[in-house]
Amino acid sequence: MKAKYIGEDLAAMEKGKIYDVISIEKGWYRINTELDEDYLFPPESFEIVE
Repeated sequence: MKAKYIGEDLAAMEKGKIYDVISIEKGWYRINTELDEDYLFPPESFEIVE
């Protein structure tokens, strides 16, 4: 699944960029960040695009 980040600008995430969702864990999205590490993010910070 691909999701566009619509949350606040962070060092690890670029607003408006589309990221691959690696997995969904307890409703949160595991995504590989700009820092090349994967983290869990709340789904309300994303818009599903594919």
